[in-house]
Amino acid sequence: MHPNGPRTGGASGGETQERSARLTSWLRSSPSTRHRREFKDIESKFALRTPEDTAEDTCHIVPGVSESVAHCHFNHSSKTFVVIHGWTVTGMYESWVPKLVAALYKREPDSNVIVVDWLSRAQQHYPVSAGYTKLVGKDVARFINWMEEEFNYPVDNVHLLGYSLGAHAAGIAGSLTNKKVNRITGLDPAGPNFEYAEAPSRLSPDDADFVDVLHTFTRGSPGRSIGIQKPVGHVDIYPNGGTFQPGCNIGEAIRVIAEKGLGDVDQLVKCSHERSIHLFIDSLLNEENPSKAYRCNSKEAFDKGLCLSCRKNRCNNVGYEINKVRAKRSSKMYMKTRSQMPYKVFHYQVKIHFSGTESDTQTNQAFEISLYGTVAESENIPFTLPEISTNKTYSFLIYTEVDIGELLMMKLKWKSDSYFSWSDWWSSPGFAIEKIRVKAGETQKKVIFCSREKVAHLQKGKGSAVFVKCHDKSLNKKSGW
Repeated sequence: MHPNGPRTGGASGGETQERSARLTSWLRSSPSTRHRREFKDIESKFALRTPEDTAEDTCHIVPGVSESVAHCHFNHSSKTFVVIHGWTVTGMYESWVPKLVAALYKREPDSNVIVVDWLSRAQQHYPVSAGYTKLVGKDVARFINWMEEEFNYPVDNVHLLGYSLGAHAAGIAGSLTNKKVNRITGLDPAGPNFEYAEAPSRLSPDDADFVDVLHTFTRGSPGRSIGIQKPVGHVDIYPNGGTFQPGCNIGEAIRVIAEKGLGDVDQLVKCSHERSIHLFIDSLLNEENPSKAYRCNSKEAFDKGLCLSCRKNRCNNVGYEINKVRAKRSSKMYMKTRSQMPYKVFHYQVKIHFSGTESDTQTNQAFEISLYGTVAESENIPFTLPEISTNKTYSFLIYTEVDIGELLMMKLKWKSDSYFSWSDWWSSPGFAIEKIRVKAGETQKKVIFCSREKVAHLQKGKGSAVFVKCHDKSLNKKSGW
């Protein structure tokens, strides 16, 4: 319960306006008018939203006006989330704002969720709004400093969440507070005007005790991609490589236009960019099952399955329950996701050694793998190997949307080419496979699978090879991991 009584919410538009008018009138006659003059140049507004009304700014905390804090039923004994929106074409809040507010309250019912309104500055031409992030950051810092000085509110309870341009405003705010805030989460910080900016002008690891960043739309050349490409936090996570998100494709675009008309085209442009917010919302709502990300030097190495280690903080939870790891340099992490919430998937590294008498190298070969576990199965997962040749070992990453439990059996199929080939008609290329090595990212278990026959003969376009857990005691750590 809030110390100043229960928060009220759910007011209608008329009630909201009436309440706002009453508050304005009351503030004008307030004894702290003189104190408020010190803050009169703060243009950003600070709305303390309520769990009952996550979509409306029904009560504003006004820096310099102590009474406004009590009036909005600020909870001094709980943590505070400060949500900072980004650039807006319409000059209105986007639909994600109430969703994030609701998810924060669902996870932390006693907290304070404050939405920073800088809409008038955020709807200018992009370079103008980008320049305003400095002033918005300054406004937010002065608000936090005032709360700390006036009410002794601990900044260790403050978590800033900034999206796009709002992430850089959060960073500037963090750099200007008297004491470091606990945490800043950057939700796909904006790229243009910031990719090559110096640290004081953008989000950086120095801006809070802990800075975590989700990069979801870093497509294109540096400085021109919508989201910033370089790491700017203590932990920088690049879901699906950070360039493009599942479900945000052209097919989806055509479907949305068909269903909703051209008015929603801007939603498609923002789809991957905004996915950063929905991944964070997912982490708030699905706390018992957090997604995992893995430290890796590059997207290419991750796609080969080479980075599924959790040793020495090499893996971490994504979103709200992230472990606050602060290395000397930023840690780039990668993960795969589903196309919709819940986004969590289960990652596996698969290593296959192809042997046989074939000497030619085959390029861009399509396969399907099926996994059978103690809980469920995931069948016909497609993957492509850029090349395969005799007596070489190949490592690749696959992932499943279902938790199959402990892996018991696998099937491997080499698909025919989509075009007709006379050589395939006369002879089908094939390889011998003795063992498949699998590492599960989420459980960190390593398992070796043997062919049901002594050696599996995998032929292009002809059936599946079946592999089961090996029972050979000699298969110890020296066996290829």
